[in-house]
Amino acid sequence: MRYGFLIDQHRCIGCHACTVACKEEHDIAVGVNRTWVKYVEKGQYPDTRRHFAVLRCNHCDDAPCIEICPTVSLFRRPDGIVDFDNQRCIGCKSCMQACPYDALYIDPERNTAAKCNFDASRVEMGYKPACEVVCPTQAILSGDLDDPNSVISKRIAMEKVSVRKAEKGTKPKLFYAGVDGDLLNPTMMEPQAVHFWADKDPGEDLYVLRAKNDTRPTPGAAREVYDVPHMTPWGKKIASYLWTKAISSGVLLISALLLNMGFDQDGILLSVFGPMMSLLFLAATMILLVLDLKKPGRFYFLFTKANFNSWLVLGGYVLMIFGLLLAAWLALIFTGGMLHPWLVWLTATFAVASAGYSAFLFAQARGRDMWQSPVLFWHLLVQAFTAGAAFLILVRGVEALTPYALMSPAMFAWLNQSLIIALLAGLAIIFAELFIKHGAQDAICAGELLLSGPLRNSFWLCAIGLGMVAPIVLMLWPISSIIPNVVAALLVLFGLWMYEHLWIKAGQVLPLS
Repeated sequence: MRYGFLIDQHRCIGCHACTVACKEEHDIAVGVNRTWVKYVEKGQYPDTRRHFAVLRCNHCDDAPCIEICPTVSLFRRPDGIVDFDNQRCIGCKSCMQACPYDALYIDPERNTAAKCNFDASRVEMGYKPACEVVCPTQAILSGDLDDPNSVISKRIAMEKVSVRKAEKGTKPKLFYAGVDGDLLNPTMMEPQAVHFWADKDPGEDLYVLRAKNDTRPTPGAAREVYDVPHMTPWGKKIASYLWTKAISSGVLLISALLLNMGFDQDGILLSVFGPMMSLLFLAATMILLVLDLKKPGRFYFLFTKANFNSWLVLGGYVLMIFGLLLAAWLALIFTGGMLHPWLVWLTATFAVASAGYSAFLFAQARGRDMWQSPVLFWHLLVQAFTAGAAFLILVRGVEALTPYALMSPAMFAWLNQSLIIALLAGLAIIFAELFIKHGAQDAICAGELLLSGPLRNSFWLCAIGLGMVAPIVLMLWPISSIIPNVVAALLVLFGLWMYEHLWIKAGQVLPLS
């Protein structure tokens, strides 16, 4: 048994009866919707026509929201309905990033995720979903897709039907009859600064601003004239989490590397200060992750109700083991024990895992094409090495203010040379990702926001200019003073945070519905 929906766009009149019935049935708060109707206009005056799209959860057979949910609060029932349990939800918002259809939202009253659940309680009692019952034109049809005698199965077999974003491989069970392709693909539409019944703030809508800068001719193109508000799930806390995690893993990785390269004169810096700073920034990373949850008091559900298919859970274990190894490292040092090479390399291995696991987490966010990069893992490692080298260079600046010798000239020179190489490698990866036209069209459009769109000034000036090019110039400048190197390190850390912030922001701009 697999329940699914068929929406007949020939019949839909855009009356919003389904939206109202759904809100009443589930007591849904103002400002969020489980099902909604989007208005689109096509053609040029006077030959124009309005089209309607009924949008909601697709109850996918291969639902990415179930895979990424760390606490199994989203699950598939035996009848194929994708349901949710808000008693297990921690409000991490990862399901919103994984869903290519923008079907999930955060309930403002419960601070947990919610979506269309096919009116599962009504289905269990043998009733039709409320949206289907109230539809005045019978544009909504539900039923068992596995039953060849059901009305929905017969219509799907006999009529030409479409699904949204079939290329995502989610196997959606929401079918549309009589719908144009651009109605189901939001990036094919021409965004508008205002809606039919509501104003939009173009200063906050980067997608609208991108469209204004777009030189493509769009006469008669499909125009979005009415839609509901949509959330941007992740913000500065997630960018800061990537930043602190890069510093934590990078400092330890470089410390372990130099300890095995014969920098014995820097033993205290590498075996004590490095692990201490790594542990400090790791603690900041975990605090940021908890604070970003809508239900931070439930963070321990990651361990007590874990879904081991989710990289949020696996990443949490990586961070925890990394922290325990750092604590064991420091405990050996402070108790006068011997720092065994196997502990150094094991900790360094988990530093690499800590830096790179986010690539697999973002890969599970299948709704965001910009984040589906095959080189993201390597980019995160380069960023970690860059952040670690820059942070350790700052130690030389602190040394200039104290009577203590904290770093040897040989280590300082090695760090500067390594940082230049890491910055060049980072530039190569960034430009390869943004300038080589490959992958999905949405990923290319998101990249254009950074290169030539509304985010271009922050990207080119802060992330690239001040964060990467200027530090290389400063470190190559023939001045004996360490001041240029310290300034370069500060700029690198600033530029890295700006890049993370812009990358997170650009990846979420393009609409999913």
